[in-house]
Amino acid sequence: MKKSPKQRLLITGASGFLGWNLCRAATAAGWSVIGAVNRNRIKLPEGAESARTDLCDWDGMKELLDFARPSAVIHAAALADPNSCAREPDASRRVNLEASVNLAGLCADAAVPLVFVSTDLVFDGRGGAPYAESAGPNPICLYGEHKMLAEYGMRERWPSVTLCRMPLMFGEPGPAAKSFVQPMLAALREGREIRLFTDEFRTPVSGRDAAAGLLLALKHPGLLLHLGGRERLSRFEMGRLLAQTSGLPETLLVKSRQADVAMPAARPPDVSLDSRRAWDLGYNPAPVEAELSALLKG
Repeated sequence: MKKSPKQRLLITGASGFLGWNLCRAATAAGWSVIGAVNRNRIKLPEGAESARTDLCDWDGMKELLDFARPSAVIHAAALADPNSCAREPDASRRVNLEASVNLAGLCADAAVPLVFVSTDLVFDGRGGAPYAESAGPNPICLYGEHKMLAEYGMRERWPSVTLCRMPLMFGEPGPAAKSFVQPMLAALREGREIRLFTDEFRTPVSGRDAAAGLLLALKHPGLLLHLGGRERLSRFEMGRLLAQTSGLPETLLVKSRQADVAMPAARPPDVSLDSRRAWDLGYNPAPVEAELSALLKG
């Protein structure tokens, strides 16, 4: 009997932290992966091939889909730093909103399942946490606003799109992108103090758990899912867990508050997510301490 070909998964933003972890998880799960990259030409995990494209070029994106012939698409590419989005609003709109809606239209035309990587920053964090999928978004930064508008616009173009709101993520870095843990770890090892907020809360997950959640989401077209972890932690508590896990001095951690630091983008105080809908579907993020231990053991 002739063996059936592997299903093809197109992952945008493959050179980013989440995209690289997604490529690795998807190839391990048996997908034939095409990783879309733009400026960063990197070696993708074994089993994934790269394709260079500009998400803001509609013709180029159509050519990419025609070339890749994907069975499904996960759209992980983004201009994801809120401060950068505040400084470059036009770039944020092009990448985070317009390119996302255009991709949804192309997937709709080809009837290709699509998962969109959104963010917990669609919420204002000023009340209502942990936020369930039924909570109304009310972003206070431009990045969150553009992601929210992308959710609406993509649903209009392709009602079957699966929307996944992601929390703060950490874990093993790819060749071109790190998580927030790597600079913190470097500072602790070098004996430098780190100022961390005690009044900013998220529900963090590792990159590999986030990737597993997004692959799970492919099986549930049309859903809105929160893919947060099981623990509500402040930035300071994350730093303390990292110090404890690595055996480095907690005395280098300095408590700080959001009001102490002037930033271009407003930061919501508590955007922790209620992810029970995804947990009921089989999403099972590991404890943060366990994932940090695994990361350090490398």
